[in-house]
Amino acid sequence: MNQFYQFEAKSLQGKPVSMEEFKGKTVLVVNTASKCGLTPQFEGLESMYKKYQDRGLVILGFPCNQFANQEPGDEKSISEGCMINYGVTFPMFSKIDVNGDDAHPLYKYLKSELKGTLGNKIKWNFTKFLVDKDGNPVKRFAPTTKPEKIEKYLENILN
Repeated sequence: MNQFYQFEAKSLQGKPVSMEEFKGKTVLVVNTASKCGLTPQFEGLESMYKKYQDRGLVILGFPCNQFANQEPGDEKSISEGCMINYGVTFPMFSKIDVNGDDAHPLYKYLKSELKGTLGNKIKWNFTKFLVDKDGNPVKRFAPTTKPEKIEKYLENILN
């Protein structure tokens, strides 16, 4: 079994979610923040999710407060902010760390598979990892890469 599917994370509602639930789907994993200059990317991510969801895309949002305290809220305020401000319908998870000793195991794995400009570190909010339908991490996108720019990669790997 592919390593990606061995991980689990808590949903914003506190329920454990196995990555196995996304077997056979193309997954975009994103660390998010509600008070960041890049936060409007939620709109583009939601739009992309709606456009490609029927073709097997799922986006997984992981709130993180490690960059300039730009995700200070609790799960309830994160959920409300994503829903009210951006109409987010893709799965969102409980707040995690993406760097350091307490980094979520999923992020430790993704960073080891797809290094960025800072090597094994996440540079900022809205770093994106694209995982193919077989659970293989295939591409890492910088925080500033807008969701619309990712669509050409999606076209190539969606079933």
